[in-house]
Amino acid sequence: MPESPADTVYDLVVLGGGSGGYSAAFRAAELGLSVCLVEKAELGGTCLHRGCIPTKALLHAAEVADSARHAEGFGVKAQLEGIDMAGVNKYKDGIVSRLYKGLQGLVKAHKVTMVEGEGRVVAADSVEVDGTRYRGKNLVLATGSYSKSLPGLELGGRVITSEQAIRLDSVPESVVVLGGGVIGCEFASVWKSFGVDVTIVEALPRLVAAEDEAASKALERAFRKRKINFSTGVRFKGVTQDDSGVHVELENGKTFDAELMLVAVGRGPTTDGLGFEDVGVTLDRGFVITDERLSTGVETGAGGKVYAVGDIVPGLQLAHRGFAQGIFVAEEIAGQKPAPVVDAMVPRVTYSNPEIASVGLTERQARELHGDDQVEVLEYNLGGNGKSQILGTAGFVKLVRQKDGPVVGFVAVGERMGEQVGEGQLIVSWEAFPEEVAALVHAHPTQNESLGEAHLALAGKPLHSHA
Repeated sequence: MPESPADTVYDLVVLGGGSGGYSAAFRAAELGLSVCLVEKAELGGTCLHRGCIPTKALLHAAEVADSARHAEGFGVKAQLEGIDMAGVNKYKDGIVSRLYKGLQGLVKAHKVTMVEGEGRVVAADSVEVDGTRYRGKNLVLATGSYSKSLPGLELGGRVITSEQAIRLDSVPESVVVLGGGVIGCEFASVWKSFGVDVTIVEALPRLVAAEDEAASKALERAFRKRKINFSTGVRFKGVTQDDSGVHVELENGKTFDAELMLVAVGRGPTTDGLGFEDVGVTLDRGFVITDERLSTGVETGAGGKVYAVGDIVPGLQLAHRGFAQGIFVAEEIAGQKPAPVVDAMVPRVTYSNPEIASVGLTERQARELHGDDQVEVLEYNLGGNGKSQILGTAGFVKLVRQKDGPVVGFVAVGERMGEQVGEGQLIVSWEAFPEEVAALVHAHPTQNESLGEAHLALAGKPLHSHA
Protein backbone atom coordinates (compact mmCIF):
# COMPACT_ATOMS: atom_id res chain seq x y z
CA MET A 1 0.00 0.00 0.00
CA PRO A 2 1.54 3.35 -1.01
CA GLU A 3 2.33 5.72 1.83
CA SER A 4 1.66 9.46 2.02
CA PRO A 5 4.07 11.70 0.07
CA ALA A 6 7.66 11.42 1.32
CA ASP A 7 6.42 9.08 4.07
CA THR A 8 5.19 12.11 5.99
CA VAL A 9 3.76 11.57 9.46
CA TYR A 10 1.57 14.54 10.37
CA ASP A 11 0.95 15.67 13.92
CA LEU A 12 -2.73 15.12 13.17
CA VAL A 13 -4.82 13.82 10.32
CA VAL A 14 -8.38 15.13 10.35
CA LEU A 15 -11.10 13.12 8.60
CA GLY A 16 -13.89 15.53 7.67
CA GLY A 17 -13.77 19.21 6.75
CA GLY A 18 -16.93 20.51 8.38
CA SER A 19 -17.09 22.93 11.32
CA GLY A 20 -15.41 20.52 13.74
CA GLY A 21 -12.80 19.25 11.30
CA TYR A 22 -11.59 22.52 9.84
CA SER A 23 -11.51 24.28 13.21
CA ALA A 24 -9.30 21.48 14.57
CA ALA A 25 -7.06 21.76 11.52
CA PHE A 26 -6.74 25.54 11.60
CA ARG A 27 -6.16 25.79 15.35
CA ALA A 28 -3.59 23.01 15.28
CA ALA A 29 -1.74 24.77 12.46
CA GLU A 30 -1.76 28.01 14.47
CA LEU A 31 -0.09 26.08 17.28
CA GLY A 32 2.70 24.94 14.99
CA LEU A 33 1.46 21.41 14.32
CA SER A 34 1.53 19.75 10.90
CA VAL A 35 -1.96 18.95 9.65
CA CYS A 36 -3.56 16.88 6.91
CA LEU A 37 -7.28 17.54 6.35
CA VAL A 38 -9.33 15.02 4.36
CA GLU A 39 -12.73 15.98 2.94
CA LYS A 40 -14.82 13.99 0.45
CA ALA A 41 -17.00 16.89 -0.72
CA GLU A 42 -16.67 20.63 -0.02
CA LEU A 43 -14.72 22.25 2.78
CA GLY A 44 -17.23 23.65 5.27
CA GLY A 45 -19.36 20.52 5.32
CA THR A 46 -23.10 20.34 5.88
CA CYS A 47 -23.29 23.59 7.84
CA LEU A 48 -21.95 25.79 5.06
CA HIS A 49 -23.29 24.02 2.01
CA ARG A 50 -26.46 22.16 3.03
CA GLY A 51 -27.45 23.35 6.51
CA CYS A 52 -26.94 26.37 8.74
CA ILE A 53 -25.90 29.01 6.19
CA PRO A 54 -28.32 28.30 3.32
CA THR A 55 -31.29 27.79 5.65
CA LYS A 56 -30.60 31.05 7.47
CA ALA A 57 -30.35 32.83 4.13
CA LEU A 58 -33.81 31.46 3.31
CA LEU A 59 -35.06 32.63 6.71
CA HIS A 60 -33.77 36.14 6.06
CA ALA A 61 -35.48 36.18 2.65
CA ALA A 62 -38.64 35.10 4.49
CA GLU A 63 -38.22 37.99 6.95
CA VAL A 64 -37.92 40.42 4.02
CA ALA A 65 -41.09 38.96 2.50
CA ASP A 66 -42.96 39.43 5.79
CA SER A 67 -41.65 42.98 6.09
CA ALA A 68 -43.07 43.80 2.67
CA ARG A 69 -46.33 42.01 3.45
CA HIS A 70 -46.83 43.99 6.69
CA ALA A 71 -45.21 47.26 5.61
CA GLU A 72 -48.46 49.23 5.78
CA GLY A 73 -48.57 48.69 9.54
CA PHE A 74 -45.37 50.75 9.76
CA GLY A 75 -46.65 53.48 7.49
CA VAL A 76 -44.69 52.28 4.48
CA LYS A 77 -46.46 51.68 1.18
CA ALA A 78 -45.11 48.44 -0.26
CA GLN A 79 -46.51 45.38 -1.95
CA LEU A 80 -45.32 41.78 -1.99
CA GLU A 81 -45.70 40.66 -5.59
CA GLY A 82 -44.35 37.17 -5.02
CA ILE A 83 -41.30 35.05 -4.35
CA ASP A 84 -38.71 34.66 -7.12
CA MET A 85 -36.97 31.42 -6.13
CA ALA A 86 -34.31 31.90 -8.79
CA GLY A 87 -33.46 35.23 -7.16
CA VAL A 88 -33.64 33.76 -3.65
CA ASN A 89 -31.31 30.92 -4.64
CA LYS A 90 -28.88 33.31 -6.31
CA TYR A 91 -28.72 35.35 -3.09
CA LYS A 92 -28.36 32.19 -0.95
CA ASP A 93 -25.76 30.55 -3.16
CA GLY A 94 -23.75 33.78 -3.37
CA ILE A 95 -23.36 33.83 0.41
CA VAL A 96 -22.27 30.18 0.46
CA SER A 97 -19.81 30.77 -2.38
CA ARG A 98 -18.13 33.72 -0.70
CA LEU A 99 -17.75 31.88 2.60
CA TYR A 100 -16.45 28.79 0.80
CA LYS A 101 -13.79 30.81 -1.01
CA GLY A 102 -12.82 32.34 2.33
CA LEU A 103 -12.32 28.89 3.86
CA GLN A 104 -10.25 27.74 0.90
CA GLY A 105 -8.02 30.76 1.39
CA LEU A 106 -7.63 29.96 5.08
CA VAL A 107 -6.45 26.43 4.25
CA LYS A 108 -3.59 27.95 2.26
CA ALA A 109 -2.91 30.64 4.87
CA HIS A 110 -2.62 28.02 7.62
CA LYS A 111 -0.49 25.76 5.38
CA VAL A 112 -2.79 22.81 5.96
CA THR A 113 -2.38 19.86 3.57
CA MET A 114 -5.81 19.47 1.99
CA VAL A 115 -6.74 16.09 0.50
CA GLU A 116 -9.92 15.87 -1.55
CA GLY A 117 -11.51 12.44 -1.63
CA GLU A 118 -13.41 9.91 0.44
CA GLY A 119 -11.26 8.82 3.37
CA ARG A 120 -11.44 5.65 5.43
CA VAL A 121 -9.60 4.76 8.63
CA VAL A 122 -7.34 1.77 7.88
CA ALA A 123 -5.15 1.88 10.99
CA ALA A 124 -5.19 3.76 14.28
CA ASP A 125 -2.76 6.25 12.76
CA SER A 126 -3.84 6.19 9.10
CA VAL A 127 -6.55 7.41 6.76
CA GLU A 128 -6.63 6.05 3.23
CA VAL A 129 -7.86 8.12 0.27
CA ASP A 130 -7.91 6.61 -3.22
CA GLY A 131 -5.21 4.09 -2.34
CA THR A 132 -2.88 6.53 -0.59
CA ARG A 133 -2.35 6.47 3.15
CA TYR A 134 -2.01 9.63 5.23
CA ARG A 135 -0.48 8.95 8.62
CA GLY A 136 -0.79 11.02 11.77
CA LYS A 137 0.48 10.89 15.32
CA ASN A 138 -3.15 11.71 16.13
CA LEU A 139 -6.38 11.13 14.23
CA VAL A 140 -9.42 13.41 14.54
CA LEU A 141 -12.71 11.90 13.35
CA ALA A 142 -15.10 14.63 12.18
CA THR A 143 -17.30 12.96 9.58
CA GLY A 144 -20.53 14.79 10.46
CA SER A 145 -24.12 13.69 10.01
CA TYR A 146 -26.85 12.98 7.48
CA SER A 147 -30.61 13.57 7.31
CA LYS A 148 -32.38 10.60 8.92
CA SER A 149 -35.61 8.99 7.86
CA LEU A 150 -37.99 6.63 9.68
CA PRO A 151 -38.01 2.85 9.31
CA GLY A 152 -39.91 1.94 6.15
CA LEU A 153 -40.12 5.56 4.95
CA GLU A 154 -38.48 5.87 1.55
CA LEU A 155 -37.03 9.18 0.48
CA GLY A 156 -37.45 10.33 -3.10
CA GLY A 157 -39.83 12.01 -5.47
CA ARG A 158 -42.13 14.28 -3.46
CA VAL A 159 -40.71 13.06 -0.14
CA ILE A 160 -37.64 15.20 0.45
CA THR A 161 -35.06 16.10 3.11
CA SER A 162 -33.61 19.48 4.00
CA GLU A 163 -30.85 18.96 1.41
CA GLN A 164 -33.44 18.99 -1.38
CA ALA A 165 -35.58 21.65 0.32
CA ILE A 166 -32.85 24.29 0.16
CA ARG A 167 -32.51 23.70 -3.60
CA LEU A 168 -36.16 23.93 -4.67
CA ASP A 169 -36.49 26.07 -7.78
CA SER A 170 -40.14 26.94 -7.14
CA VAL A 171 -42.41 27.64 -4.20
CA PRO A 172 -44.71 24.69 -3.47
CA GLU A 173 -48.38 25.33 -2.78
CA SER A 174 -48.45 23.08 0.27
CA VAL A 175 -46.04 21.05 2.39
CA VAL A 176 -46.37 18.53 5.23
CA VAL A 177 -43.34 18.78 7.52
CA LEU A 178 -42.63 15.51 9.33
CA GLY A 179 -40.87 16.56 12.53
CA GLY A 180 -41.47 19.55 14.80
CA GLY A 181 -37.91 20.05 15.97
CA VAL A 182 -35.55 22.85 15.00
CA ILE A 183 -35.18 21.93 11.32
CA GLY A 184 -38.88 21.30 10.81
CA CYS A 185 -39.97 24.52 12.50
CA GLU A 186 -37.43 26.60 10.60
CA PHE A 187 -38.56 25.31 7.21
CA ALA A 188 -42.22 25.66 8.21
CA SER A 189 -41.52 29.28 9.11
CA VAL A 190 -39.77 29.97 5.79
CA TRP A 191 -42.46 28.38 3.69
CA LYS A 192 -45.31 30.15 5.49
CA SER A 193 -43.59 33.47 4.84
CA PHE A 194 -43.33 32.45 1.18
CA GLY A 195 -47.11 31.85 1.09
CA VAL A 196 -47.14 28.06 1.43
CA ASP A 197 -49.85 26.11 3.25
CA VAL A 198 -47.81 24.29 5.92
CA THR A 199 -48.68 21.48 8.33
CA ILE A 200 -46.20 20.10 10.88
CA VAL A 201 -46.59 16.53 12.15
CA GLU A 202 -44.78 15.83 15.46
CA ALA A 203 -45.11 12.62 17.47
CA LEU A 204 -44.00 14.25 20.73
CA PRO A 205 -46.49 16.29 22.78
CA ARG A 206 -45.12 19.69 21.71
CA LEU A 207 -43.04 21.47 19.11
CA VAL A 208 -39.29 21.92 19.82
CA ALA A 209 -39.74 19.46 22.67
CA ALA A 210 -36.10 19.73 23.78
CA GLU A 211 -36.64 23.37 24.74
CA ASP A 212 -38.22 24.88 27.85
CA GLU A 213 -41.98 24.25 27.88
CA ALA A 214 -42.74 27.98 28.04
CA ALA A 215 -40.76 28.50 24.83
CA SER A 216 -42.62 25.65 23.10
CA LYS A 217 -45.98 27.12 24.10
CA ALA A 218 -44.97 30.57 22.89
CA LEU A 219 -43.85 29.18 19.54
CA GLU A 220 -47.07 27.21 19.16
CA ARG A 221 -49.14 30.35 19.90
CA ALA A 222 -47.16 32.31 17.33
CA PHE A 223 -47.51 29.56 14.73
CA ARG A 224 -51.27 29.42 15.27
CA LYS A 225 -51.42 33.19 14.76
CA ARG A 226 -49.42 32.80 11.56
CA LYS A 227 -51.78 29.98 10.50
CA ILE A 228 -49.04 27.36 10.49
CA ASN A 229 -50.92 24.12 11.17
CA PHE A 230 -49.46 21.43 13.39
CA SER A 231 -50.42 18.08 14.86
CA THR A 232 -48.60 16.95 18.01
CA GLY A 233 -48.75 13.81 20.12
CA VAL A 234 -49.72 11.46 17.27
CA ARG A 235 -47.27 9.25 15.39
CA PHE A 236 -46.81 9.19 11.63
CA LYS A 237 -48.13 6.01 9.98
CA GLY A 238 -47.23 6.32 6.32
CA VAL A 239 -47.19 8.31 3.10
CA THR A 240 -48.06 7.60 -0.50
CA GLN A 241 -47.35 9.84 -3.46
CA ASP A 242 -48.69 10.26 -6.96
CA ASP A 243 -48.81 12.93 -9.66
CA SER A 244 -51.12 15.08 -7.53
CA GLY A 245 -48.88 15.12 -4.42
CA VAL A 246 -48.32 13.26 -1.16
CA HIS A 247 -50.96 11.68 1.05
CA VAL A 248 -49.90 11.44 4.70
CA GLU A 249 -51.63 9.26 7.29
CA LEU A 250 -51.22 9.36 11.08
CA GLU A 251 -51.78 6.45 13.46
CA ASN A 252 -55.09 7.96 14.62
CA GLY A 253 -56.41 7.83 11.07
CA LYS A 254 -56.06 11.53 10.31
CA THR A 255 -54.77 12.35 6.82
CA PHE A 256 -53.11 15.31 5.13
CA ASP A 257 -52.60 16.00 1.44
CA ALA A 258 -49.87 18.29 0.12
CA GLU A 259 -47.57 18.90 -2.81
CA LEU A 260 -44.45 17.80 -0.88
CA MET A 261 -43.46 16.18 2.40
CA LEU A 262 -40.28 17.30 4.16
CA VAL A 263 -38.72 14.63 6.39
CA ALA A 264 -37.11 16.48 9.31
CA VAL A 265 -36.80 13.79 11.98
CA GLY A 266 -33.23 14.51 13.00
CA ARG A 267 -29.73 13.70 11.83
CA GLY A 268 -27.73 10.51 12.15
CA PRO A 269 -23.95 10.14 12.56
CA THR A 270 -21.93 9.47 9.39
CA THR A 271 -19.76 6.59 10.61
CA ASP A 272 -20.92 3.50 8.75
CA GLY A 273 -18.27 1.76 6.66
CA LEU A 274 -15.48 4.17 7.55
CA GLY A 275 -13.38 1.66 9.47
CA PHE A 276 -13.79 3.18 12.92
CA GLU A 277 -14.70 -0.05 14.72
CA ASP A 278 -11.94 -1.96 12.93
CA VAL A 279 -9.31 0.06 14.82
CA GLY A 280 -11.06 -0.22 18.19
CA VAL A 281 -13.30 2.85 18.23
CA THR A 282 -16.51 2.17 20.18
CA LEU A 283 -19.78 3.00 18.42
CA ASP A 284 -23.24 3.18 19.98
CA ARG A 285 -26.07 3.38 17.42
CA GLY A 286 -23.49 4.84 15.06
CA PHE A 287 -22.25 7.52 17.44
CA VAL A 288 -18.58 7.58 18.50
CA ILE A 289 -18.16 7.18 22.26
CA THR A 290 -15.54 9.46 23.81
CA ASP A 291 -14.52 10.66 27.24
CA GLU A 292 -15.00 14.31 28.28
CA ARG A 293 -11.72 15.15 26.54
CA LEU A 294 -13.09 13.73 23.28
CA SER A 295 -10.64 10.82 23.23
CA THR A 296 -11.98 7.51 21.92
CA GLY A 297 -9.51 5.63 24.09
CA VAL A 298 -7.68 4.30 21.01
CA GLU A 299 -3.96 5.05 20.86
CA THR A 300 -2.12 5.46 17.58
CA GLY A 301 1.13 3.83 18.65
CA ALA A 302 3.02 7.04 18.03
CA GLY A 303 2.27 8.57 21.40
CA GLY A 304 -0.99 10.03 20.14
CA LYS A 305 -4.69 9.21 20.23
CA VAL A 306 -7.81 8.97 18.11
CA TYR A 307 -10.28 11.77 18.89
CA ALA A 308 -13.79 12.56 17.66
CA VAL A 309 -15.65 15.86 17.35
CA GLY A 310 -18.97 17.24 16.14
CA ASP A 311 -22.18 15.49 15.19
CA ILE A 312 -20.73 11.98 15.50
CA VAL A 313 -20.22 12.53 19.26
CA PRO A 314 -23.43 11.99 21.31
CA GLY A 315 -25.05 15.26 22.36
CA LEU A 316 -26.12 18.47 20.70
CA GLN A 317 -25.73 18.37 16.92
CA LEU A 318 -24.81 22.00 16.40
CA ALA A 319 -22.13 23.47 14.16
CA HIS A 320 -20.79 25.78 16.85
CA ARG A 321 -20.48 22.87 19.28
CA GLY A 322 -18.39 20.98 16.71
CA PHE A 323 -16.37 24.13 16.03
CA ALA A 324 -15.58 24.51 19.74
CA GLN A 325 -14.74 20.82 20.06
CA GLY A 326 -12.35 21.06 17.12
CA ILE A 327 -10.48 23.91 18.78
CA PHE A 328 -10.45 21.96 22.05
CA VAL A 329 -8.93 18.85 20.46
CA ALA A 330 -6.23 20.85 18.66
CA GLU A 331 -5.23 22.50 21.93
CA GLU A 332 -5.40 19.14 23.73
CA ILE A 333 -3.02 17.59 21.21
CA ALA A 334 -0.72 20.61 21.59
CA GLY A 335 -0.57 19.99 25.34
CA GLN A 336 -2.43 23.13 26.41
CA LYS A 337 -4.90 21.26 28.64
CA PRO A 338 -8.00 23.30 27.64
CA ALA A 339 -11.28 23.21 29.56
CA PRO A 340 -13.74 20.65 28.10
CA VAL A 341 -16.73 21.75 26.01
CA VAL A 342 -19.85 21.23 28.16
CA ASP A 343 -23.10 20.70 26.25
CA ALA A 344 -25.20 22.52 28.84
CA MET A 345 -23.16 25.67 28.19
CA VAL A 346 -23.58 25.50 24.40
CA PRO A 347 -26.12 28.10 23.16
CA ARG A 348 -29.10 26.85 21.17
CA VAL A 349 -31.17 28.84 18.68
CA THR A 350 -34.22 27.95 16.61
CA TYR A 351 -34.27 30.55 13.82
CA SER A 352 -37.99 30.46 13.12
CA ASN A 353 -40.31 33.44 13.43
CA PRO A 354 -40.32 33.95 16.37
CA GLU A 355 -36.84 32.76 17.34
CA ILE A 356 -36.04 30.70 20.42
CA ALA A 357 -32.65 31.19 22.07
CA SER A 358 -31.51 29.27 25.13
CA VAL A 359 -28.53 28.13 27.15
CA GLY A 360 -28.13 26.17 30.37
CA LEU A 361 -30.91 24.29 32.13
CA THR A 362 -34.61 24.40 31.33
CA GLU A 363 -36.95 25.02 34.28
CA ARG A 364 -37.83 21.31 34.43
CA GLN A 365 -34.16 20.25 34.36
CA ALA A 366 -33.29 22.73 37.11
CA ARG A 367 -36.12 21.50 39.34
CA GLU A 368 -35.10 17.87 38.77
CA LEU A 369 -31.48 18.70 39.61
CA HIS A 370 -31.90 21.11 42.53
CA GLY A 371 -35.44 20.43 43.81
CA ASP A 372 -38.64 22.45 43.38
CA ASP A 373 -38.04 24.61 46.45
CA GLN A 374 -34.50 25.46 45.35
CA VAL A 375 -35.35 27.06 42.02
CA GLU A 376 -36.64 30.56 41.20
CA VAL A 377 -38.06 31.47 37.80
CA LEU A 378 -38.83 34.84 36.25
CA GLU A 379 -40.34 35.78 32.88
CA TYR A 380 -39.92 39.29 31.53
CA ASN A 381 -42.44 40.08 28.79
CA LEU A 382 -41.09 41.89 25.72
CA GLY A 383 -44.18 44.08 25.90
CA GLY A 384 -42.10 46.25 28.22
CA ASN A 385 -39.14 46.42 25.83
CA GLY A 386 -39.09 49.47 23.56
CA LYS A 387 -37.10 47.98 20.68
CA SER A 388 -39.27 44.86 20.57
CA GLN A 389 -42.35 47.10 20.32
CA ILE A 390 -40.67 49.03 17.50
CA LEU A 391 -40.03 45.76 15.67
CA GLY A 392 -43.56 44.59 16.40
CA THR A 393 -42.57 41.34 18.09
CA ALA A 394 -43.95 39.58 21.14
CA GLY A 395 -42.14 37.19 23.43
CA PHE A 396 -40.22 37.03 26.68
CA VAL A 397 -36.94 36.48 28.47
CA LYS A 398 -37.07 33.70 31.03
CA LEU A 399 -34.45 33.22 33.73
CA VAL A 400 -34.00 30.09 35.84
CA ARG A 401 -32.08 30.66 39.05
CA GLN A 402 -30.84 28.42 41.81
CA LYS A 403 -32.46 29.87 44.94
CA ASP A 404 -30.20 32.56 46.43
CA GLY A 405 -27.62 31.50 43.85
CA PRO A 406 -26.60 32.05 40.23
CA VAL A 407 -28.66 31.97 37.05
CA VAL A 408 -28.51 28.41 35.67
CA GLY A 409 -30.81 28.74 32.66
CA PHE A 410 -31.75 31.35 30.07
CA VAL A 411 -34.38 31.27 27.34
CA ALA A 412 -35.66 34.05 25.09
CA VAL A 413 -38.48 34.03 22.55
CA GLY A 414 -39.14 36.73 19.94
CA GLU A 415 -38.01 37.99 16.56
CA ARG A 416 -34.21 38.38 16.45
CA MET A 417 -33.80 37.21 20.05
CA GLY A 418 -31.20 34.69 18.92
CA GLU A 419 -28.78 37.62 18.90
CA GLN A 420 -29.12 37.85 22.70
CA VAL A 421 -27.92 34.33 23.47
CA GLY A 422 -24.29 35.49 23.61
CA GLU A 423 -24.83 37.42 26.82
CA GLY A 424 -27.08 34.63 28.05
CA GLN A 425 -24.18 32.21 27.62
CA LEU A 426 -21.82 34.47 29.58
CA ILE A 427 -24.34 34.83 32.40
CA VAL A 428 -24.92 31.08 32.75
CA SER A 429 -21.34 29.97 32.08
CA TRP A 430 -19.85 32.44 34.55
CA GLU A 431 -22.49 31.60 37.16
CA ALA A 432 -23.60 35.21 37.44
CA PHE A 433 -25.99 36.33 40.16
CA PRO A 434 -29.01 38.44 39.14
CA GLU A 435 -27.69 41.38 41.16
CA GLU A 436 -24.44 41.32 39.17
CA VAL A 437 -26.16 41.44 35.78
CA ALA A 438 -28.68 44.02 37.03
CA ALA A 439 -25.76 46.34 37.79
CA LEU A 440 -24.60 46.29 34.17
CA VAL A 441 -25.76 49.07 31.85
CA HIS A 442 -27.66 47.78 28.81
CA ALA A 443 -28.04 50.13 25.82
CA HIS A 444 -31.43 51.72 25.23
CA PRO A 445 -33.44 51.05 23.15
CA THR A 446 -32.26 47.53 22.31
CA GLN A 447 -33.68 44.08 22.69
CA ASN A 448 -30.56 43.37 24.72
CA GLU A 449 -32.03 45.71 27.31
CA SER A 450 -34.64 43.05 28.07
CA LEU A 451 -31.91 40.94 29.69
CA GLY A 452 -31.04 43.78 32.02
CA GLU A 453 -34.71 44.32 32.88
CA ALA A 454 -35.21 40.59 33.55
CA HIS A 455 -32.28 40.51 35.94
CA LEU A 456 -33.45 43.71 37.65
CA ALA A 457 -36.76 42.01 38.29
CA LEU A 458 -35.15 38.80 39.50
CA ALA A 459 -32.92 40.86 41.81
CA GLY A 460 -36.04 42.29 43.40
CA LYS A 461 -36.13 45.73 41.77
CA PRO A 462 -38.38 45.52 38.71
CA LEU A 463 -38.80 48.72 36.72
CA HIS A 464 -40.55 47.91 33.42
CA SER A 465 -42.28 44.80 34.70
CA HIS A 466 -44.62 43.84 37.51
CA ALA A 467 -43.10 42.41 40.69
